[in-house]
Amino acid sequence: MPREKDAFFHQGELQAQSRFGDPSIWNEKRRGKLLWREIPAEFHARLESAPFFFLATSDAQGRCDCSFKGGGEGLIKIISETKLAFPDFGGNGAFMSIGNILLNPHVGLLFIDFSDGARLRINGRASVHEDGEIIALFEKAERVVAVDVEQVVPNCAKHIPRLSFAEYGADEGNIL
Repeated sequence: MPREKDAFFHQGELQAQSRFGDPSIWNEKRRGKLLWREIPAEFHARLESAPFFFLATSDAQGRCDCSFKGGGEGLIKIISETKLAFPDFGGNGAFMSIGNILLNPHVGLLFIDFSDGARLRINGRASVHEDGEIIALFEKAERVVAVDVEQVVPNCAKHIPRLSFAEYGADEGNIL
């Protein structure tokens, strides 16, 4: 069910809210506070310093894939309040995320800061770039994915475990 351009929720979400929750809690004030059409300026630096995120894509039939995208600080570049970009580096050669984007531009990005539990979801339409000005934003990038932001959703930190990470070297022999 596609989301109407000006609608915050599609028909399935509205149905679930009625069936399992209380749709009246999503009044105009709460929607304005928790559902955005652009990335607020106060999140730009935090996103650009995120060392990783999770990328959800799906193919033309809606079969989903979720992948981890890492690379350390500088992985994300905010182009504007409604556009961001990230590099795509060669991995296992399956090109699952890129292949899905080529067929279906709808993507979801999930950012989690395990040190304080902060989460941010960004949904939008992606495009793959192999040349031009955007590729120059990332040194050694083979491709760059640009995302036109359609929805930004902050989430509470209630159920996020607090973790700390030690710097480590990649062990390419492990698959998990």
